[in-house]
Amino acid sequence: MRIRSTRAFTLIELLVVIAIIAVLIALLLPAVQAAREAARRAQCTNNLKQLGLAIQNYISQNNSFPPIMGDFNYNGVTPPIPGDWPLSWAVALLPFYEQSQLYNAANYDYGAPQAYNLTTVTYTKVATLICPSESFKTGPWVATSFTNYRANFGGPGIIASWSGPFVVMVPNGSISGCACYTGPNVGSFGMEGMTDGTSNTAAISEKLVGTGTWQNIPASNTNLALRAMWLPPNALTINVPGDPAYTGGGNAYQTALQFVQACNAIPGTQIASGPSALWCGAVWDGSHWGTLNFNAYNHWVPPNNFSCLAANSYGSIANSPGSINDSITPTSNHPGGVNVAFCDGSVHFIKSSISPQTWWALGSRNLGELLSSDSY
Repeated sequence: MRIRSTRAFTLIELLVVIAIIAVLIALLLPAVQAAREAARRAQCTNNLKQLGLAIQNYISQNNSFPPIMGDFNYNGVTPPIPGDWPLSWAVALLPFYEQSQLYNAANYDYGAPQAYNLTTVTYTKVATLICPSESFKTGPWVATSFTNYRANFGGPGIIASWSGPFVVMVPNGSISGCACYTGPNVGSFGMEGMTDGTSNTAAISEKLVGTGTWQNIPASNTNLALRAMWLPPNALTINVPGDPAYTGGGNAYQTALQFVQACNAIPGTQIASGPSALWCGAVWDGSHWGTLNFNAYNHWVPPNNFSCLAANSYGSIANSPGSINDSITPTSNHPGGVNVAFCDGSVHFIKSSISPQTWWALGSRNLGELLSSDSY
């Protein structure tokens, strides 16, 4: 009788097999992660597409763009006192992205943090306003009340303030001495105000929410949300006029470029200043003329870079949470850029490497900049 012998794996062969499996897993995991991010980016694009179409429907019904913030009569005081946070553009668009019930619950006589809106509207989480790639799942102010999508209020303030499609509602007046509600660039306007063309003007982009407390937070944190905070005033020396109707002189564009270069030159280890991380995307249904980084942004520093304070900003520079004169830069967790909905309803992926001049041109509605189809 023959006895059949069986040969087992040697230790070397076993190690080789394990090594091959490890290499295959190492190759597969990035592909899986990339596929997941592609799906999240597609969902983000879809969210912005819904908001872009909501803007078109709002204009069809109201013959104007929604204001970046509403106007209300709070306790008989018009305009409202600072801190009341008038209801924002996101509330005005609610009926046009299938949130009519929530819109009907909103009380425009009061602000977002007031009892008449707080539990019924402000505390409500709106999935359309949250990017799936956002790494934080709770908001910095109220767990359910945060947003990644921001309305564009224009390009560099030193060139022309309130030059974007979203502006404040009151054409003549002020809030507690703030001059930011005066001048020809504010008030309501429709498609006739988009002289640069709706396909050349950004409407809404994305920005990661902030975290933290009122204390200083290192800007070197790997999450780009913390890059959206405001840096110490000695980092920049540019003096931006506070009048929102201001249109800069011949050196305005050069000064704006110097601002970008100075902002981007700040090292990532720099300690951020002020409470702005706490307010970055903190509330989806409220806005404020001195806290525009609630749910607004502008086209100054290109995407996924620092946001920086300009001199002569609202309030104390060390504590300013973002006014019309500051750079409120869009950021995302999408590799290489951010999604942007344009005023014609289309959505584009804008690379972080876009030139500042092209980025400024996309931010303004009526400054007459020339854009080629291959510039972004």
